[in-house]
Amino acid sequence: MERSVNHGVNSVTWLIVGMNYYYATLHFIITIGVLVWLYRSHPGRYAASRTVLFITTGIALVGFYCFPLAPPRLMTGGGFLDTVTLHQTWGSLASGAGATVSNQYAAMPSMHIGWSTWCGLTVFFLARRTWVRLLGLAYPVVTLSVIVSTANHFWLDAVGGLVCLAVGFLAARLLYHTWVYRLPRRPGDPVGRELTVPAQWDTKVNA
Repeated sequence: MERSVNHGVNSVTWLIVGMNYYYATLHFIITIGVLVWLYRSHPGRYAASRTVLFITTGIALVGFYCFPLAPPRLMTGGGFLDTVTLHQTWGSLASGAGATVSNQYAAMPSMHIGWSTWCGLTVFFLARRTWVRLLGLAYPVVTLSVIVSTANHFWLDAVGGLVCLAVGFLAARLLYHTWVYRLPRRPGDPVGRELTVPAQWDTKVNA
């Protein structure tokens, strides 16, 4: 299935070139942007949310080191297309000159999915405007389509990224004794105020 998606999207040049640049840049830009936004607008939740991201990434790094796995584009006889090489787009560490300074066997778990889902959930739970929250939810979905279309990951790699993120949230829950989004917006504020989700989606966990 992944190969069909890879070949199908590659046939639309403007779309796959856009996805190549998306894969190479937004992974870092949006994650850093959300971290800065948290620090400035939600300082009471920043440390715990950052802890989730650090633990998620730490687990992934252990996985990359202990169980290096190749992405689809590097499979011998797999029939996948390396879209960066084919369209000569710049900025990717996965192909071309960047490949010599990056780990080419860090496909499982996908941190593009782990980080984008962290960003999406953070924006969804804490942003005030509905359209911004919807963009937050859309971000990991679009990222999933990008990582598969560019043959940088299998679907299962995305599942691995979500598992790492879930462990990160659970670890932060144990450290902070509540879910990260229920912490006060600013130190000293009442716990659980100013959440933007409906009451029935309240993330509070009774002790």
